[in-house]
Amino acid sequence: MISLTTPRLTMKSIAREDWPLFLTLHQDPAVMRYINDIEISGEIRHRFDQRLGRWDKYSDFWLCMVIRERETGVAIGLTGFFPDWKPYKQAEVGFMLLPEYQGKGYGEESLREVVKYAFEVCGFHRLQANVLEGNMASRGLLEKCGFQLEGCLRESYRLGAEWKNDWVLGLLKTDNAPTAAPENKLD
Repeated sequence: MISLTTPRLTMKSIAREDWPLFLTLHQDPAVMRYINDIEISGEIRHRFDQRLGRWDKYSDFWLCMVIRERETGVAIGLTGFFPDWKPYKQAEVGFMLLPEYQGKGYGEESLREVVKYAFEVCGFHRLQANVLEGNMASRGLLEKCGFQLEGCLRESYRLGAEWKNDWVLGLLKTDNAPTAAPENKLD
């Protein structure tokens, strides 16, 4: 099991007992607004089951980690990445937070630690994030962590009945981006 820690958070590989959080996130319209259409619970369960199992950097499935507040132990979201190891040493990062935990710096804190893990432990060369055009909160979070806008994929993603544009943001290991979680003051 992979475990990461920051000043305010712990992140551990998803386990069977995390199904209620996974389902809640994937059925919340505010969370899914820029991610995907809300699926029926059977489809969500299939997606969840695909993320279980022993993960390593050569896996062909998402490293999906549950984000928890260190102080309370409360599960607040998910983070991780999907590796494309051979031959590219790249991964796609992603994150989801329950609405009541958004805007508190948890996304940035968790992403910085995931980036550090991807580069320093897994040895990736490049990380990428696809963000639905208009999702300024996610784009801003990624840019705070050093990701750069690389372009826009026109009508590359279908959400509901409409084709949407995707922003592509990238981060290279050599970008000198801040990778460690900043020291946070505990209020």
